[in-house]
Amino acid sequence: MGVPEGASSYLDFLPGIYQDSEFLGRFLLIFEHILSPLDRTAGSIADYFDASLTPEDFLPWLGSWLGMVVDARIPQENKREMIRSAPDLYRWRGTKRGMREFLRLATGIEPEVIEPTLSEIAGNRNLAYRFTVRFRLPAGASLARSYVEALVEAEKPAFAGCTIEINGA
Repeated sequence: MGVPEGASSYLDFLPGIYQDSEFLGRFLLIFEHILSPLDRTAGSIADYFDASLTPEDFLPWLGSWLGMVVDARIPQENKREMIRSAPDLYRWRGTKRGMREFLRLATGIEPEVIEPTLSEIAGNRNLAYRFTVRFRLPAGASLARSYVEALVEAEKPAFAGCTIEINGA
């Protein structure tokens, strides 16, 4: 009772002279039992670098490797899509398209990003480097203003100002 039967598969890695030892086969079972979870983890390490396969607990860690702050309030599937979209998000960062896509992934709601035209800026210089983010919420949806403000602040250029509008359906 408590004594494992059979021999360790680790015997296959030893020279032939040791592979017939019953004692050594049972002795190595101790180490095989301890190390097999580590072997399985090391064997599936590539899964931890795939946003579609990594456990949810690892998504913030994976995002940090890409320089992304993955907020806990973002739904799991959106986190995965955001990490998969990281190359495109960085390509368009600081642009209207990049802001719109980032906010869509983070909130699940398509925002409208409005920039003033050149003629509007010529008429009022205070409009330069300003934009508006407008959300039109579907019926029954809610969106915390503080959450949107944190997302916009993290993604917008440092010199730009932003007005946020959240309109119910």
